[in-house]
Amino acid sequence: MPKVLLIEDDVSFCKMLESFLTRKDFDVDAAFSATEGKAKLKAKSYDLIITDLRLPDDDGLSLVTQFKSLYPEIPVVLMTGYSDIGTAVKAMKNGAADYISKPFNPEEVLLVVNNALSSGIETKPEKKSSKPSKDTFVSGSSRESKKLSDYIQLVAPTDMSVLIIGESGTGKEIIARQIYENSNRKDKNFVAVDCGTIPKELAASEFFGHVRGSFTGAVSDKVGHFENADGGTLFLDEIGNLSYENQILLLRALQERRIKPVGSNAEIAIDIRLITATNENLREKVASGDFREDLYHRINEFSIHSAPLRERSDDLMIFAEYFLDKSNEQLHKNIIGFSPEVIAVFKQYHWPGNLRELQNITKRSVLLTTGEFVQQEVLPKEIFETENRNNPNMSLSDREKLAIISALGRTNNNKSEAAKLLEINRKTLYNKLKLYGLE
Repeated sequence: MPKVLLIEDDVSFCKMLESFLTRKDFDVDAAFSATEGKAKLKAKSYDLIITDLRLPDDDGLSLVTQFKSLYPEIPVVLMTGYSDIGTAVKAMKNGAADYISKPFNPEEVLLVVNNALSSGIETKPEKKSSKPSKDTFVSGSSRESKKLSDYIQLVAPTDMSVLIIGESGTGKEIIARQIYENSNRKDKNFVAVDCGTIPKELAASEFFGHVRGSFTGAVSDKVGHFENADGGTLFLDEIGNLSYENQILLLRALQERRIKPVGSNAEIAIDIRLITATNENLREKVASGDFREDLYHRINEFSIHSAPLRERSDDLMIFAEYFLDKSNEQLHKNIIGFSPEVIAVFKQYHWPGNLRELQNITKRSVLLTTGEFVQQEVLPKEIFETENRNNPNMSLSDREKLAIISALGRTNNNKSEAAKLLEINRKTLYNKLKLYGLE
């Protein structure tokens, strides 16, 4: 299976081309910048490099020169816009194997790629790596994502307690698992507990276990979450839901590092690393007397903010493409990517449900899609009723663009009907579509 490195800063286009080449039996790695591409080249060998001519951190001509100097045996194909064909021809004189001008059709891509590979070195087929697990941590490219990754790498090897703060659906448990996977305790248990589902009266039993006959219904001995996590990591999600009385029990166990099962006189020493998460402002709960201050400081030796999706716009399509691949695998489908109209809708939507909502909408859309690309008509209606429309900070042009996207979605991309909804004529609508890049 030929190994291809694809370097393209347009995430949606890059993932679409990656999916297409993967379906054609190529082993493709994607990079969204020249810097990332160079790092991948150092870590792995490739049979072909496909790079965009214009990248945010380097020039295509310079890249060709660098690649041919360092890796003379690897053919390089340039992707370029029509206006840059002259530059691409110049790049071929400097060593590029070929170029493709955008937009291009799939047959053209295959022809150029196969021709370029035939000029390179033949490689033996290699088994492709397995799909990522359901709890894979996806690292985005935004400043917030890079900061998050840095914090995880920094705190993971320590035994410090970590408090993850973020809205519902932002992936707090996945962050906790990533800390665990990079810790010195990764060979021991990771025990996740949703504090919101534990009845107040049973919290002690759930945390510390109980002995048979200690209370009505205790028909056998039970090992609690603390003991199950001994030597490993205990993750308490939505810790702000614990009652004040159970906060005291938790604090005592953390201070003494010993627990006593309900109904037992014997204490058990425990060694755990604690990670907690909340979607509430615990400082406010401390101020109001609803959360113990000493427990707050005990669980908050290091805090991590899990940013909402609306603050990570640069990551949106990276996550969407990941969920698309995941949905393809689960639903046994082969959807290549999202149409430009769907991408525009996604970028305008506020995503109040964050990653969980994006995952659900993507999976539903993949299920309903019959062609190769997800189209507007399979999106749920609520995505067009975005709260961004009422955002006072939104510009007039953004409001107009959003209204057009919504109208097209409601009419299944029927431009005549959309123009009627917007109370404009078809010619005006086509001009607006061209203006906002929605053609």
